[in-house]
Amino acid sequence: MSRRHQTQESPKFGRRTLLKSAAGLAGGALLPSVAVAEPGATINGCSTTISAGSGKAVVETTAGKVGGYIRNGIFTYKGIPYGAPVSGEARFQPPQKAKPWAGVRSSMQYGQVSPQVARTGWANDEEAWLFSWDDGIPGEDCLRVNVWTPGINDNKKRPVMVWLHGGGFQAGSGQELPSYDGENLAKRGDVVVVSLNHRLGLLGYLNLAEIGGAKYASAANVGNLDLVAALEWVRDNIANFGGDPGNVTIFGQSGGGGKVSSLMAMPSAKGLFHKAIVQSGSGLRMVRPETSAKVAAAVLAELGLSASQLDQLHTLPVQQLINAGAAAMRKVSGAGGPARVYNPRADRAGWGPTVDGRILPQHPFDPSAPAISANIPMLIGTCLNEFTNGINNPNVDALTETELNERVKGMYGDRTAQIVAAYRKANPKAKPFDLFSFISTISTRQNAVVQAERKSAQNAAPVYLYLFTWQTPVLDGRPKAFHCAELAFVFDNIDRCVNMTGGGADARTLAARMSDAWIAFARKGDPNHAGLPKWPTFTADKGATMIFDNKCEVKNDPDGIERRTVTQA
Repeated sequence: MSRRHQTQESPKFGRRTLLKSAAGLAGGALLPSVAVAEPGATINGCSTTISAGSGKAVVETTAGKVGGYIRNGIFTYKGIPYGAPVSGEARFQPPQKAKPWAGVRSSMQYGQVSPQVARTGWANDEEAWLFSWDDGIPGEDCLRVNVWTPGINDNKKRPVMVWLHGGGFQAGSGQELPSYDGENLAKRGDVVVVSLNHRLGLLGYLNLAEIGGAKYASAANVGNLDLVAALEWVRDNIANFGGDPGNVTIFGQSGGGGKVSSLMAMPSAKGLFHKAIVQSGSGLRMVRPETSAKVAAAVLAELGLSASQLDQLHTLPVQQLINAGAAAMRKVSGAGGPARVYNPRADRAGWGPTVDGRILPQHPFDPSAPAISANIPMLIGTCLNEFTNGINNPNVDALTETELNERVKGMYGDRTAQIVAAYRKANPKAKPFDLFSFISTISTRQNAVVQAERKSAQNAAPVYLYLFTWQTPVLDGRPKAFHCAELAFVFDNIDRCVNMTGGGADARTLAARMSDAWIAFARKGDPNHAGLPKWPTFTADKGATMIFDNKCEVKNDPDGIERRTVTQA
């Protein structure tokens, strides 16, 4: 979610503002003994769809028993620890196993979310209404998983879908958006859905290796090691939740797509997942060690600490660390160029995994796809308008042709006329702002195509490419096919996300088609199903792309000519 302040009509980009959050209190006490009726029963003349109480929905895990609740026939568990708290001496260290507990641990409410910078999107009424964030309760006891499953302790081997939230490695949580709720997806596909929280920003990706030596050798990547620990928890526990540990799909959007991309290149993650989906977040390159080392030095400078005082990092208030990390990142990365100018060799900006030669041996998909995950099928795609849309801007369509050319010139200089002409030829009826949106989205779209090309070149496992073009009717249609727009469709959560989708019949029909495709891919590594036209595997020569809209259709290289005008000039 990853991400995320929509750039709308403005040329400013604050990816992060749009995605921050999570939530809930950590579970811990014994299950309440108050009994509630089973789903479909009646209490005082009222029908119920939820059941919770002593002895209900109990599952054994490697650390102890957990008790959840049943809603609409789906067993739900929230805030289960997959690792120990990461505060104090555990800061900047690899995750450790959760401490075992006695009895039944109540697991009905989301756990703590990784401490992170404050979301600025709340200042924009329209955006806040659209996204309806749940920012949750921050805390360093944040290594938690959430599970939705149609059955427990039944020896069934359902496909497992592990969701990695967006937020660019620095924000967000497994509960941040209403779309992330896994109940409908679990019920629709007879699958087990898992989401999780992990360390973010400075807490997960501060490169202290050069400064602190062996003790901090892994500090630059502990956030991703948390992801590996969560997948190990799935491997060791998901069978009791009705899932198949031998059929695990990881999927994520925005920063979550970057997490999926980076896990594909991590030796410690090999064998823990079997299929991968990247939504609007194809991570070709991650952070270079020299870049993350500069950020770490800047953080210590902000805190007034020397290399001999690293022990104080374990006792300082966590918010002081977060603030120092944000200030340091602004200083180190503040001189970067326009974010929307396509650069095929651009390293990851901001927080993220460091290519340290060990935990992350190489950039995930540059110069090629990682060999260690060659046998993993992939599904990859983007949204048509991504970060450049009309959210927070009622006058978005007032952009003139002259203003369009001025903005593109600020990005691509003397290539402006050629680029605008190519997009105008391909989209003769488009308004100036629409063309600006298409051009601005090049980096996200092209990275997805390149990732698919490099994956396909391995000739080892299939890869499928999509483009989500459905235009929401809310707010006069100004949000368009915005960054995060596909999430409600993937999770079959149209009515949970009615502010985003409008809740109409067209949206529900498309959600059925998309969620069934994701379920089919999780089940067999192929998204084809009866509700879609034949979806061919992607190859570089044809570029087959599924267009998700009111009419779903496959087009070969749908925006190839205009895209190459930008990327190959």
